[in-house]
Amino acid sequence: MPHATALASLTAAFAALSACAGTGTVAQGGINPSYQGIQTVLLQDDMVSFRVALDGARGNEDVEAYGRCAAAQYALIRGYGFARHVRTTVAKAGNTWRGDAVYLISAALPPGLKTIDAEVTVRDCGALGIPTI
Repeated sequence: MPHATALASLTAAFAALSACAGTGTVAQGGINPSYQGIQTVLLQDDMVSFRVALDGARGNEDVEAYGRCAAAQYALIRGYGFARHVRTTVAKAGNTWRGDAVYLISAALPPGLKTIDAEVTVRDCGALGIPTI
């Protein structure tokens, strides 16, 4: 039984480390998106744009998820626990998908329907293999 506990701990540690990678290829249901990185642009004190790029996305949802993961990690880095999605624009050129996701970050749960709990979101992103900042 101790061996199983150690294996579970190593698996969790690997997932956590994978979430920190800025680029890479991750298999998702037969699709292998290649995450090309995140550019963070501070628009105001609490409003941030996350410009993401990936190759081999399944569609807008993959781009939006990459932006959401970046926003969640950024909120945690800045000492905030929440973010509210403002908008995401998506463009595709060839096999490359680009997104510009704008989020408001805050210490308290902001009003609105498209809010995220940063800690939970970062954990989910790690489990899905989606890189954060």
